[in-house]
Amino acid sequence: MSAIVSATDARRSRVRLLIVTMLFLVTTVNYADRATLSIAGPALSKELHLDPVAMGYVFSAFGWSYVIAQVPCGWLLDRYGSKWVYAISIIVWSIFTAMQGLVGFLSAGAAVALLFGLRFLVGFAEAPSFPANARIVAAWFPGNERGTASAFFNSGQYFATVIFAPLMGWIAHEYGWRHVFYVMGGLGMIMGIAWIKTIYEPKDHPGINEAEFDYIKQGGALVDMDAAKAGKTQDSGPGWDHIRQLLANRMMLGVYIGQYCINTLTYFFLTWFPVYLVKERGLSILQAGFVATLPALCGFVGGVLGGVISDYLLRRTGSLTMARKIPIVGGMLLSMVIVACNYVDSQALVVGFMALAFFGKGIGALGWAVVSDTSPKEAGGVSGGLFNTFGNLSSITTPIIIGYILAATGSFNGALVFVGANALVAAIAYLFIVGEIKRVQLKAA
Repeated sequence: MSAIVSATDARRSRVRLLIVTMLFLVTTVNYADRATLSIAGPALSKELHLDPVAMGYVFSAFGWSYVIAQVPCGWLLDRYGSKWVYAISIIVWSIFTAMQGLVGFLSAGAAVALLFGLRFLVGFAEAPSFPANARIVAAWFPGNERGTASAFFNSGQYFATVIFAPLMGWIAHEYGWRHVFYVMGGLGMIMGIAWIKTIYEPKDHPGINEAEFDYIKQGGALVDMDAAKAGKTQDSGPGWDHIRQLLANRMMLGVYIGQYCINTLTYFFLTWFPVYLVKERGLSILQAGFVATLPALCGFVGGVLGGVISDYLLRRTGSLTMARKIPIVGGMLLSMVIVACNYVDSQALVVGFMALAFFGKGIGALGWAVVSDTSPKEAGGVSGGLFNTFGNLSSITTPIIIGYILAATGSFNGALVFVGANALVAAIAYLFIVGEIKRVQLKAA
């Protein structure tokens, strides 16, 4: 019997690894484009004479539209499928990213208004990305590999900083902050073309063989999630009753609260962290770009490790609830070490505590695995959109709240306490609200 299994494994294709690698690369560029403003921020704010509150609102522009567009974009994904909705998303957000470099040629008031508007449009364009990632993982991966796959693509958010923060810092230092936007926008357009050439549904991919298709299907992959899209009527797709049922589900509400708090750490890192290093710790923009790579690298390692640990626990215990909750709760409690930065003066210790905090955040960032585990087949995009709506409310609140804290206190101490408190609330949500993690079964309207 073992010989037969080994022979089957040997001839099984591995196309799903190519798929998740593309998700990882696109997510890396996605987060690098979100972080362009934080790298360009110190020089840009000086040139345009922006105070912390004004910068907080500019940082939040992305979040407003990103949140507003989540559920509509989730509907588009369920209606038209992931490949082309996502492809258009990548190309459009890249165009708007490149255009942000033009704001420096305007007067201060007009530049700020245009910058806010372009960031707002980037948020709209990026809205389908993570719900699409979750749908694609659900379609391509069996349950016992889904945690690792989700953690791997999600770790692109940290890898973006590892690769692109030093690059963007160098570009800003050598050529000026405008060129950060030009380079990243151009790279995104190239990535959009690569996406179109790479992504297919499991049943349509030219490289998949029957052995791999049967393996992922028997393991619980939703291989026919996008079947027959072209034959659907214009009114097809998930409806408002599906949204109502998801919002009434206690498990999902706990997951939404947890993701909001987890993303508070993410958006501190994407918006105010380089500013913290420059203004609170006295680093140059170039130094901040390089220093930011260590916490990001630890977040990347933690992100991949969290998925591996989760899938290992699932194989050993057979309990999806334990397998997802243990890394999430443990990682969030570890992330609270970020508050320790308030009590040390050494730059090395500050970076060390930040690295440890983001390592914990990486381990605990399994929300998208939970979405793939729990989303109903008929409304996977909408489920992911709701999840991302709640999670990314923090993209609005985090930069604004921290901006007001800085304006009121002149220090980042209160900001770091705010971030650490959110990590604690995330752990509490998964411990006491979420309950058993299982796929949601929607009732017919």
